[in-house]
Amino acid sequence: MAGSSHGHTPAAWTGVTIAFIGFCISGVFMVAANPLGFWGGLVVVLLGGVVGGAMKAAGLGMPKETEAQVRARTQAVTATAQPATAQTSA
Repeated sequence: MAGSSHGHTPAAWTGVTIAFIGFCISGVFMVAANPLGFWGGLVVVLLGGVVGGAMKAAGLGMPKETEAQVRARTQAVTATAQPATAQTSA
């Protein structure tokens, strides 16, 4: 995954950070047996998804692949997946 730059965008980092904070809030209030705080934390988790999606829509996410990029990637994967012919010496 490191070579694909998967998730290395401001939109992804912001959305995940907000969702993580919401998860922590929900966890604390679940242990404290406070249902209102638990559901409030889940709202923060959903807010993280909304903020990440809005930032992606604003151009801070990964750009979409063009048809040429998809075709080139598919050809590269197909070429490496085919076994090389073995040459034997007689």
